[in-house]
Amino acid sequence: MRKERPLTRLCRGFFMSLAGLIALTLMAACQHFPVHSLPSGAAIDAQARNLMAQQDVKGLALAVIDKGQIVHVAAYGQRNVERDLPLEADTIMYSASLTKAAFAYMVLQLVDEGLFDLDRPLAEYLPKPLYAYETYEPLAQDERWRRLTARIVLNHGTGLANFYWLEEDEKIRFHWDPGTRYGYSGQGFYILQLALEEGLGLDINAQMQNRVFDRFGMTRTSMLWRPDFAENLADGYKLDNSFEPHDERSNVRAAGSMDTTIADQARLWAGIMRGEGLSNRSRAELVRAGLAIQSAHQFPPFDPKTDPRGPALGLAAGLGVITFEGPRGRSWFKGGHNDSTGNMLICQEAGQRCLVMLANSVRAEKIYPQLAAFVLGESGMPWWWEYGDAP
Repeated sequence: MRKERPLTRLCRGFFMSLAGLIALTLMAACQHFPVHSLPSGAAIDAQARNLMAQQDVKGLALAVIDKGQIVHVAAYGQRNVERDLPLEADTIMYSASLTKAAFAYMVLQLVDEGLFDLDRPLAEYLPKPLYAYETYEPLAQDERWRRLTARIVLNHGTGLANFYWLEEDEKIRFHWDPGTRYGYSGQGFYILQLALEEGLGLDINAQMQNRVFDRFGMTRTSMLWRPDFAENLADGYKLDNSFEPHDERSNVRAAGSMDTTIADQARLWAGIMRGEGLSNRSRAELVRAGLAIQSAHQFPPFDPKTDPRGPALGLAAGLGVITFEGPRGRSWFKGGHNDSTGNMLICQEAGQRCLVMLANSVRAEKIYPQLAAFVLGESGMPWWWEYGDAP
C-alpha cells in the first residue's frame, strides 16, 4: 500500500476542511433563507376567497411579485355591495399610507440628482421659519423644529403626533427630541412636503406623476382625484360593514392622497424592488435599518410600553417603510389604514419577492396574517406590532 506524502496529506486535509466549511456555510444559508415555493395563482385565489368568507370581507385585491417580476394579480368580492359591482384589477382604490413609501422613493431620486439632502435641516430649505406657517405657530417657542431633516421625517422620528388635530387642544407640539425615537407621524410628511414645495419650488403632484407613476406605467394612479376614476371605483366598508363612500381628494398629501389600482401597485413595487430609477446606494438606503423600534405597538405612537420582540427582529424604520430581519433575511413592509381601508405591502429582499394587498373593507386586516403566511411562508412579519397581538 502506497504511503501518501506529507504535502499530499496536508492538501487533502485542507480541501476537505474547505469543502466542509463550504457545506456548513451553505447549510447555514439554507437555514436562514428557507426556500418557500410560491403557491399557484389558483391556490392563492381559493385561499383568499375562503378567508374573505370567514371574516365577511367585502373586497380584496392582491399582487405577488417574485424575482422583481409580477407573477399574479387578482381581485375578489365587490367594489360596491349595494349596487353589486365587482372589484376588478383596474378598480380605483385608496392607497392610504402606502403613499408615504412611494413619496419616499421620489425623494430619493431628488437625492440622487443632488437636488436634496436627507440630512440637511429642513429649516435651511424653508424660505421662512416653520412657525411662520399657520399650522406651526405653536412651535415658535420650541427651537427643536430646526433639527428636523428629511431622514428624521421618513424614519418617523419627528416626535410629533400623527396629525396636529389629534392633540387634545389641536395644537402641534414635540413629545420628544427629533431623531431619538420612533413615533408614527403623518404630520412630519406634511413638513417635508412643505420644504420641497416652498424651498425647491417643486410641484409634488407633478413630481410623483413624472418620477413614479409615469416611470412604471401606472396609468390609473394619481395624487389627486380624477373624474375618469368614477367609472370603476371602490367604496369602503368599516369594521361593522357600514358603508363609507370613496373620498374625492382635492389636495396633494404626501402622507396619503394616492388613488390607485392593484395592477398599478404591482407595477410600482416590482419596479421599486428592482431598484429602477435609483442608484444602488439610495435603493439600499430605502430599506436600511435607520431608527430602531422598541415600542410594543405602532399605535398609539406615544404609548411608553416596549416589547423585546422588536429589537430581537431588528425592527427599525427605513425610509417610509419598516424593516426587519425575517427567516429569509432583510424584509420590509408598509401598511395603509383608515376606518374603511386596510392595505399591506410585505417584501423580502431575498428573491425580490413581495405581496401587495389592498382592501376596501378594513375587516381584511383580520385575514392578512394567514393570507401572507400562505403566499410567503413564515415571513417573521411582526403582526403584533402592526395590528396588535390579536389582529
